[in-house]
Amino acid sequence: MAVRPISTALGGHANTGGWRMSSETRAGYNAAAHLLQLNLAAGRGEKAAFIDDNGQYSYAELAERVSRFANLTRRLGIHREQRILLCLHDTIDFPTAFLGAIKAGVVPVAVNTQLSAPEFSFMAADSRARAVVVSAPLVPVMKAALADLTDQPALIVSGNGAGEHSLTALLAEAPVASDPEPTHPDEPCFWLYSSGSTGRPKGTVHIHSSLLKTAELYAIPVLGIDESDIVFSAAKLFFAYGLGNALTFPLAVGATSILTAERPTPTSVSRVLRERRPTIFYGVPTLYNAMLASNELPIRGELALRRCVSAGEPLPQEIGRRWAARIGVDILDGIGSTEMLHIFLSNCPDSVRYGTTGKPIPGYDLKIVDEEERACRRGEIGDLLVSGPTSAAYYWNNRERCRTTFIGGWTRTGDKYFEDEDGYYVYCGRSDDMMKVSGMYVSPAEVEAALVAHENVLEAAVVGVPDQDGLHKPKAFVVVKPGVREDEELVRVLEAHARELLAPFKCPRWYAFLEGLPKTATGKIQRFKLREQSAG
Repeated sequence: MAVRPISTALGGHANTGGWRMSSETRAGYNAAAHLLQLNLAAGRGEKAAFIDDNGQYSYAELAERVSRFANLTRRLGIHREQRILLCLHDTIDFPTAFLGAIKAGVVPVAVNTQLSAPEFSFMAADSRARAVVVSAPLVPVMKAALADLTDQPALIVSGNGAGEHSLTALLAEAPVASDPEPTHPDEPCFWLYSSGSTGRPKGTVHIHSSLLKTAELYAIPVLGIDESDIVFSAAKLFFAYGLGNALTFPLAVGATSILTAERPTPTSVSRVLRERRPTIFYGVPTLYNAMLASNELPIRGELALRRCVSAGEPLPQEIGRRWAARIGVDILDGIGSTEMLHIFLSNCPDSVRYGTTGKPIPGYDLKIVDEEERACRRGEIGDLLVSGPTSAAYYWNNRERCRTTFIGGWTRTGDKYFEDEDGYYVYCGRSDDMMKVSGMYVSPAEVEAALVAHENVLEAAVVGVPDQDGLHKPKAFVVVKPGVREDEELVRVLEAHARELLAPFKCPRWYAFLEGLPKTATGKIQRFKLREQSAG
């Protein structure tokens, strides 16, 4: 394949490491430079910023790596607002490349490391990436993805066996001195592709001023994060939730972030919790549930946790209660989105109410509207809209979805909610997942929570499936716990269990057993795949 070689890409470009901003451009705002300077100015140069599978890196070392990467992009001839694709596991190379690109005014595009070659190919072409930084184990699939692109990006490899394309070698050759590009607060800073829970992903463009704002609005006032914290996010850096958890939040206050390239399993996560003793842990409901079912889960005395956070999917109240009883720390369930960058609606430490997503985070405005865009009354299910300073600027190359998602100052979340009498917001499913049965809305989340409450059920997903008359009824896809027999007797047991907890019209009409539910890397159930399976 004719991927543009690094040696060619570097040729003919002068080093710009000594470039200085004029007095007029110093008024600009560069998010990466701001995050790093916050810590260096506070005297945290020798403090650990990141700990990954291979070592520990201080804030001073991080700043040097970031500056070297910024110079590398300049030597590659990548200019302000051009894009580079980051397909990286969670190691020190992710914050190096992400922040280094931003410092240079280049726009990093973080992508899910678990995708296929055609998906990577689409994102590289759609973003018009000038370079791709990829973890060594992912090189074969990335080369296949780039093979047919007309405009070949430079390929830079992170990790062992990188050879001539080695990021480590290229950083060692790059100059250290690097002033930040004088970017504007409203200028494109980075992209995140949506997780694709409803189909093809969308390039979501975020601006410089949004990055730190998530910490100011959520992490600092809600979690109380400070420089003494050690944080660990099972949710990876390549999507919005993990990016805030493990990069923006700790860097905003001078905390230490633990990174691991491993897939987050109950065994691997429990080992980190036990050995590294983080004080703040971020997970998703599926992982919390799996850990509770595992004999690897550490006991209270082995842990240093003071905050646990969940997002990505609604947290069933039974899982929250069981975790709090076992670990002694409540899970703060919240909701964010790629479009809003992080959590804007959440339970808070002093007011956890399981079965709800809590209340709006100060700084964000929320409203629930009906099909005519009229405000819903309390208790009435409608579409959730949010307004706040971290909203994405737009979707790249997708005017139609921009017009339906970004409405004036409001962002349509695609989620159904109602607000109860106490001001707590209750999740009722995705807008395209909601079912109307006998003229009444049925929330998949409610039915799933009822099924998961049964002792034999590990996970459940519910979708609307047309019956012989073309009327939609709930169908349940169930993952049972180890050792449980999947037979007609179990179906009868689950039917009886559902009737005890749900109104008759909400009870599943059909049951199917699966080894696992289709999910995105963020842990979101891909119900559209279950609907396709049922239609087939």
